[in-house]
Amino acid sequence: MKYIIAFFILFLNWVIWSGMFDAFHLSLGVISCLLVIYMSHDILFTSKKITSKHLIEVIRFIKYIPWLLYQIVLSNIYVARLVMNPNMPIDPQVIRFKTKLKKNISMVTFANSITITPGTITADIKEGEFYVHCISRKVADDLPGEMENRVAHIFMED
Repeated sequence: MKYIIAFFILFLNWVIWSGMFDAFHLSLGVISCLLVIYMSHDILFTSKKITSKHLIEVIRFIKYIPWLLYQIVLSNIYVARLVMNPNMPIDPQVIRFKTKLKKNISMVTFANSITITPGTITADIKEGEFYVHCISRKVADDLPGEMENRVAHIFMED
């Protein structure tokens, strides 16, 4: 049942974001969603049953999305100012920090949240340590910070 629910959630997103409703694109969506479910089932579904805990995580994740989108906008503005500055005050560096997150899904969510935020890229995660490339010292100083706390809250690790 959980695979069917996950498939429909992914497929609904596919349809909304692609905007293509012909048979070719819909069939590509079905194939892609099935592949994602097949390849990520061990990360998405660590327990056998869907419980109220899972519903709470979904609701918390949905609440996290607007905050993340806001952070992406702020980061876009910051990076644009940085590169448009005639002095180009870019100070790229790779930072390493230990995360408090324990679950694989939490770490994946956190790593992807970092990567989709302009100015940062998660390069690696080894034994709970994140290696993140940052465009400037200011960006590096903000990690792990509030984003990690919010992801921990989603998956009840706070």
